[in-house]
Amino acid sequence: MNAKHPINQRSDTELKPEDSARLDWKDAYQQQIGTRDRVISNRSNITVEPLYTPEEPDTQYMEKLSYPGQFPYTRGIYPTMHRGRTWTQRQLIGLGTPQDYNERVRSILDLGANAISLLPCNSGFRGLDCDEVPLPLLGTCGTVVNIVDHMDTALAGVPIDQISTAMNDPSPFTLLAFVLGVARRRGIPWEKVTGTSNQSDYISHFVANHMFYRLSLPGSRRVLVDHIAFCRDHVPNWNPMSIVGQHMQQAGATPAETIAFTFASGIQYAEDCMKRGMDPDSILPRFTFFFDISISFFEEIAKFRAARRIWARITRGRLGAKDPRSWRFKFHAQTSGVDLTAQQPLNNIARVTTQAIAGILGGLQSMHTDAYDEAITCPTDDSARIAVATQNILREEAHLCDVIDPLGGSYYIERLTDQMEEEILKVMDRIDEAGGMYAAVEAGLVQRMIGESALAWQERVESGEERIVGVNCYQRDDAEEPAIPTSRPDPQRMQAHVEHFRAFKELRSKRAVGSAIDELIRAANDENENLFARVIDAAEAGATHGEIIACLRKELGFGHPLIVT
Repeated sequence: MNAKHPINQRSDTELKPEDSARLDWKDAYQQQIGTRDRVISNRSNITVEPLYTPEEPDTQYMEKLSYPGQFPYTRGIYPTMHRGRTWTQRQLIGLGTPQDYNERVRSILDLGANAISLLPCNSGFRGLDCDEVPLPLLGTCGTVVNIVDHMDTALAGVPIDQISTAMNDPSPFTLLAFVLGVARRRGIPWEKVTGTSNQSDYISHFVANHMFYRLSLPGSRRVLVDHIAFCRDHVPNWNPMSIVGQHMQQAGATPAETIAFTFASGIQYAEDCMKRGMDPDSILPRFTFFFDISISFFEEIAKFRAARRIWARITRGRLGAKDPRSWRFKFHAQTSGVDLTAQQPLNNIARVTTQAIAGILGGLQSMHTDAYDEAITCPTDDSARIAVATQNILREEAHLCDVIDPLGGSYYIERLTDQMEEEILKVMDRIDEAGGMYAAVEAGLVQRMIGESALAWQERVESGEERIVGVNCYQRDDAEEPAIPTSRPDPQRMQAHVEHFRAFKELRSKRAVGSAIDELIRAANDENENLFARVIDAAEAGATHGEIIACLRKELGFGHPLIVT
């Protein structure tokens, strides 16, 4: 598509629809960017416009692409996209004790990150407290947070009424309960707490993330809908629904399958909420997505562009949403850890950079860049700094924010976007024929499809058809590999943390905890009670993460994912 400057003067004469859309975009762009607007030139002193379009946009262009911030959002969900407001740098951090986490997160914020994520220890993901797990296993790939006090320490000095926090927090969402407990202690209204329940998608856990699957499938369904309803009413600026495509893709799903499975899950969650009486426009603006960015550069860009178009049509057509905010496909993305290699690990800096560029050009809203040593260890301070600097360099030095959807109009990108849309819809049709996502995962259909795609990819790698530097080509002798330092929690600090936790349990009010657990049990057996409200009450009464999950496992059933062979 040939391009020209996109901003024309508005005329009082009758306009064609495509001209009206362009001028509407111009007005929205100017309103959103405000005084931040400026002339941008490259090193050759060529002016860089915010958007490039065909000389004469036609009906097909308008139906498939339109303008940024306009349906179907192929070119971006906001009028200015990164030119007006760049993506959020949200580094995922999971490290040692709450004190360790706090030291790292404040350092990361000083380096330029402007939002934070908390990854709990794997013991926490499994539903256990720190005094139930051997000491050497604690804090090696996540932070040990089991009570409100722990969260208070982890977020010490972090203004949670001003900065967005993402909690990697599967059902029943104890981490958010702890955050709300901290907010109450600090006198912060819950309306000012912003962030995301970043692992709220229980279907992705059931299918592809078994260690994190805590409650039975129907129990998880009940808790999630209660969680969404509670946040809608009491924590309105929190995103309670993060639909996770990352797990599917890292388990072996193709990029097209990943979008299809994730959107099928999104439809399932929306319909479950609507059956509970929630209006789609009261919940869909707070639905967010979380995806992997693989190193298949152009495929990933096309994946996200096609996804915006599909989600806009699903929400407006199938789900009946009328508010344009409900049509927006908002997503966080993480560079793909499964593409990183333990062999020649410094090469991972190039891999992460390539993935990050694809995510930026694909129009993400938030991003985590992996550290180069993540295939070997929990990132060290030095590798974490490089990961943050990668985003800073792409934004400040490479000027990837200057143009909205800079690859829009490329013959290859537009054709590939159409092809990705076709593949995604084909897989979604198959899920619909199986009765929807819940029924499809109950029957093992999704698990089989992912397994088949994973096997096909592995066979291509083993045959050499797919070449991976340092793994099946351009290899080096192990003796030539530089030593990569590993990072582990200080055992003495962790031992002190566990002992402090045990002392806390002895000193707390056992009567208050017992009463709160009784209320949790009662709510679990009463469909008219909001179960997440009782989770918060239990956390504030002093109940631990492990105690809350153990109670709900007993009442709602233990999580036993379906293993398909």
